[in-house]
Amino acid sequence: MSDFRIYNFSAGPSMLPLPVLEKAAAEMTNCQGSGMSVMEMSHRSKVYDGIIKDTEAALRRVMGIPDNYKVLFLQGGATLQFAAVPMNLMKSGKADYAVTGNFANNAYKEAKKFGDIHVAFSSKEGNFDRVPTQAELDIRPDADYFYICANNTIYGTEFGYDPETPAGVPLVADMSSNILSKPVDVSKYGVIYAGAQKNMGPAGLTVVIVREDLLGSYPAEKYPTILDWKLMAEKESMYNTPPTYAIYILGLVLEWVESMGGLTAMAGLAEKRSGMLYDYLDSQDFYKAVAAKDSRSRMNVTFRTGSDELDAKFAKESVAAGMSNLKGHRSVGGMRASIYNAMPVEGVEKLLDFMKKFAADNQ
Repeated sequence: MSDFRIYNFSAGPSMLPLPVLEKAAAEMTNCQGSGMSVMEMSHRSKVYDGIIKDTEAALRRVMGIPDNYKVLFLQGGATLQFAAVPMNLMKSGKADYAVTGNFANNAYKEAKKFGDIHVAFSSKEGNFDRVPTQAELDIRPDADYFYICANNTIYGTEFGYDPETPAGVPLVADMSSNILSKPVDVSKYGVIYAGAQKNMGPAGLTVVIVREDLLGSYPAEKYPTILDWKLMAEKESMYNTPPTYAIYILGLVLEWVESMGGLTAMAGLAEKRSGMLYDYLDSQDFYKAVAAKDSRSRMNVTFRTGSDELDAKFAKESVAAGMSNLKGHRSVGGMRASIYNAMPVEGVEKLLDFMKKFAADNQ
């Protein structure tokens, strides 16, 4: 079997840390002396009960999650939470959204099915090239919550701060593409949720972190049981069979994060990787960075040459050079380098070498 590993710049599912894959491979047929794979285990078994409890404890430890927050391991991706958020949080039927990209816009459209949804900010006119400043946010003081997408994978923008809301208005954040990449003060948020397939593990798992006092504030009889955070919390994510293997992999990822120095170390690496790329982009004129400078993402670096033909050539030749998934999202074109926690600095160095050679060859 070949040990060849390509540098995978996919926006998600993304690359996983090699030590995680190697440990999962070693335990594939016999995990913790059980004589079976985690994929074969009953979620009610003693061994798996230890796995899920250890994973939750590790997530609480790594993120510093306060005791008055529940951690839920769910299915349906972040997309299902677009409906679960208004279902679980709307008391008066009013909520405010910052529309800063495709996924924030999809969440906004879903929420409109549930009530009066106000756009507190939109960067649509600038093709979602930036996030708002605090002063630009128009949040109603009687909103049930204020919603952001913390990092916009398609457009390469990221909130570099925790937005402040009027008293009593919970802050809700989709952190699918930057969770575990830096320390976060969870207490500033009412709800944080994330699909796992970028920084946490494989596709199939969604993590919801919700403050306890926000549970059960809706007419439960009106909505699908599977979307009920309060019930899922009461059942400790075991109302139905959870995504068992993905939760196990998250546990291994968290073990790796801790071995690397925790979220402070992850933040340092994220700054280093993205800084290398942005410094180069700002130093030349062959490529143009897409996102506004003060809104740039540390996770997804978007850029283009200005020529669709050259952009396509770049994507094709980068694969031959040992890199994958550098083609930009179909809705915006250009190129996108997704550099999540598992991307080694060497991968960015290889990309930079390729970018410089490609520019020299195609001036």
